[in-house]
Amino acid sequence: MTQKNTFLTDKKFPFCPGCGHGITINALNKALQELNYDAKDIAVVSDIGCSGLIDPLFATHTIHGLHGRSPALGLGVAMGLAQKKGKKVIAFIGDGGATIGLQHILEAARRNVDMTLIVLNNLLYGMTGGQISGLSTQKFKEIIDFEKDIPPFDLIQLTHASGARFAVRVNAPNKIKDTLKKAIETEGFSIVEAASLCPSYGMKRMNELANVVEAENILEHERPATKIKDAQVKSLLESTPLIEKKYQSDLKERKGILIAGSAGGGAQSVARFLAMAGIYAGLESTMKGEYPITVGTGFSVAEVIFDHQKINFTGLPHPDFFIIVTQDGLIKVSSKLNNNSKIYIDEKLATDEFKAQFPNAITVPFSKMANRKSTALAAVTYVLNQEDIIPIEALKEAVKTHRLKDIFIDVIDGVMAMPSNY
Repeated sequence: MTQKNTFLTDKKFPFCPGCGHGITINALNKALQELNYDAKDIAVVSDIGCSGLIDPLFATHTIHGLHGRSPALGLGVAMGLAQKKGKKVIAFIGDGGATIGLQHILEAARRNVDMTLIVLNNLLYGMTGGQISGLSTQKFKEIIDFEKDIPPFDLIQLTHASGARFAVRVNAPNKIKDTLKKAIETEGFSIVEAASLCPSYGMKRMNELANVVEAENILEHERPATKIKDAQVKSLLESTPLIEKKYQSDLKERKGILIAGSAGGGAQSVARFLAMAGIYAGLESTMKGEYPITVGTGFSVAEVIFDHQKINFTGLPHPDFFIIVTQDGLIKVSSKLNNNSKIYIDEKLATDEFKAQFPNAITVPFSKMANRKSTALAAVTYVLNQEDIIPIEALKEAVKTHRLKDIFIDVIDGVMAMPSNY
């Protein structure tokens, strides 16, 4: 519900008593009214922290982002709206968020796309206990006796140097509305750094705040706003080959398979082949991989689901089949293992303790069937040959899409030629 002739809802401001954020929000509301915007023509992007509490206050379109990322989100929205006349993107960020997302701010200034960024600078991280930020001034830090010899960022100088069309720091509450009007009217990237009270951890009165903030400053460029042009490009789906049904699966009900290996062992590729094979067999299938950020070391785990029905959730909390080929993989999935699932594990990993805990686990010498890079493929081939899920020919069809198809098919044929009790 909105109030009459306003861009705000009837929600009560959630800030601490005396917080200065409300001054800027009310000033923005009046500025938009005087500029004759419609609420539907405004997109407000918020951040984390106290400035992230504004979403319910605005009767406009709103987007809530991650800490320090509202300028990047705003930039993306502004680029998408570039062909729409009369639209405006306004992003909010605190001085803490500006510290964390400084590069996003400079990139938005460099690109000079039409948007306005409002920095609510109360000189500290207000939501997490009053820690200083990269915009905490020297005079403020002298009061709290912290980091007095480390200067703050001058956000207005930085954004101006990066190409912002209009960059201004404003400290007087009675100047904020007119400053915001000029910023919003500017075609290109504009930034308004507004001094703000934090009565809980910082300054409680404007006359106190005025003694510690940086001097007001206005810097402008004559460069025109960047013009964004729409371009027709081919959909990624157009270059993705369709997988048509070629084989028949005997699957009776939904099944989930978890492949647990190590980085470089092909678990992700094999899971992708397995999912493709399911589609070749006329099933709905999904594949989801997990591995550490190091990519080249540690575990590599992948989940594949098959069903005759649409799969709307790719999570696999209770796999029907575990295929475990390395110690890294075993450690990663150990908490999921249970005796209700069918566990196929390399014989080297099946210690006496493991066998005692999972007496029904099937031990197979996977690591003897192929080299390290193909062990996962050999293991999947073996399991498919034991279970009525999808035909081996469907798996072969899937690996034919890979540049190493001949090697992979040799691995599959080699496993299939082994005695069933191998």
